[in-house]
Amino acid sequence: MSTTTLGEFIRTHRERTTPASVGLPGGGRRRTPGLRREELAQLCDVSPTWLTWLEQGREVAASGKLLARMADVLHLTAAERSYLFSLAERLDPQHGEDDAEGGESLDAIVAAIDAPAYMLDRQWDAVAWNEHALALFGGWLDVEQAAPARPNLLRFMFRSPAARGLIVDWEDRAHRLVAEFRADIGKHAGEPLLAALIAELSQDSPEFKALWHSQDVVSREGGQRRFHHPRAGELVFNQVTLRLAQRHDFKLVMLLP
Repeated sequence: MSTTTLGEFIRTHRERTTPASVGLPGGGRRRTPGLRREELAQLCDVSPTWLTWLEQGREVAASGKLLARMADVLHLTAAERSYLFSLAERLDPQHGEDDAEGGESLDAIVAAIDAPAYMLDRQWDAVAWNEHALALFGGWLDVEQAAPARPNLLRFMFRSPAARGLIVDWEDRAHRLVAEFRADIGKHAGEPLLAALIAELSQDSPEFKALWHSQDVVSREGGQRRFHHPRAGELVFNQVTLRLAQRHDFKLVMLLP
């Protein structure tokens, strides 16, 4: 965490926030027209000393809940709020609340790609996919997109017999996927949704459990992906993975000819 940059960012926006905008009187002598440190501390329910240390760049822990309160008090824009949580290396409690609003745009992105393409979130749930992907991954994506449980890539890989028949060199791909997943989620592995998924897969699949406990980590790379499709036969693609600029926890995976 870049504590110095985080502290500078908070201090600058504190000094830009007028007392009137948060319901405080603006009278008295002030060094700046913005909030005093003591006022922001009171509004965020923390001690002035703690806030001073945070602004000075000391190693103090700021929870996601506290940062969310601070973002609201300082009237941060969506981009500023995202930047705040990025600097603090914390997950925004509002994470995922706008998924429904952005669902149509995600569908439009993958639908415009003339090759199998799908979008994964942090849990590696598929949040969008196109018809090409559905035709390739029928055993994984053949669910209603409005279903309560989204199709999960790791559940498919380790719990579906169809995956073992579809994916060439299943053992090698399974090992790499788990290592990529560990690298992908990083310090977020303890968050409730991810911890529950890891526990579920560890219980259901001895292979996943062994691979997870191996502590192997690799970067998510592209490269050749081979499939033995039950109807189309042998298929070979070049995988390209990109992250969304507005949602760094979302990944666009394309399987190009």
